[in-house]
Amino acid sequence: MRMETAFLFDLDGTLVDSVYQHVLAWKEALDAEGIELSVWRIHRKIGMSGGLFTNQLLRETGGDISQERVDRLRRTHAEAYKRLRAQVCPLPGARELLATLTQTGTRWAIATSGRMETAAVNLEALGVDPSKEVVVTRDDVKYAKPDPDLFIAAAARLGVPVEQSVVVGDSIWDMLAARRCRALGVGLLSGGYGLDELERSGALRVYEDPHDLLLHLDEVAARP
Repeated sequence: MRMETAFLFDLDGTLVDSVYQHVLAWKEALDAEGIELSVWRIHRKIGMSGGLFTNQLLRETGGDISQERVDRLRRTHAEAYKRLRAQVCPLPGARELLATLTQTGTRWAIATSGRMETAAVNLEALGVDPSKEVVVTRDDVKYAKPDPDLFIAAAARLGVPVEQSVVVGDSIWDMLAARRCRALGVGLLSGGYGLDELERSGALRVYEDPHDLLLHLDEVAARP
């Protein structure tokens, strides 16, 4: 009997070209708080939960990490990101990849560290209706990446063991979370992380973008 494989996708940088919009939005939020930080340092933390992200940034810069300030940073980031929504678009092959999985009867879900207030922008660009597809956001779990809670929750909602799932992500945080729930990690270069970084974090395979993964689906999952 063939074991069914499900795909659990990260969103930013994996299905949607939005990583650098998030970087710019966080830069605007940090500038508003008088926190000086280079954009490359911000990029290195995209993909982890917003709360952990802001706590780490404030700790690195020696800033006050009161909950009030963290909440204010998150709100300012969300507002700035939504103003950039016109720049957000699906990555090459993203829609086709999801359509192919659906057509072949392969179950899939989206698990993002973002809250729905920003994830909604990406889902709209991707053409995914969260009322019809399985979408798990930071609002739904206690801990986000690099903890595995998002992927575990997504697999549970699909009704498949997370150990039989393929986690597809663009960041080291996705791959670390996949390892922690014993899922197969597949990395994409479309979020700005390098091949070596993704492989060292646990990626078994690495592809350029969703289109490249679509061309090599048979390498990561048995065909129906």
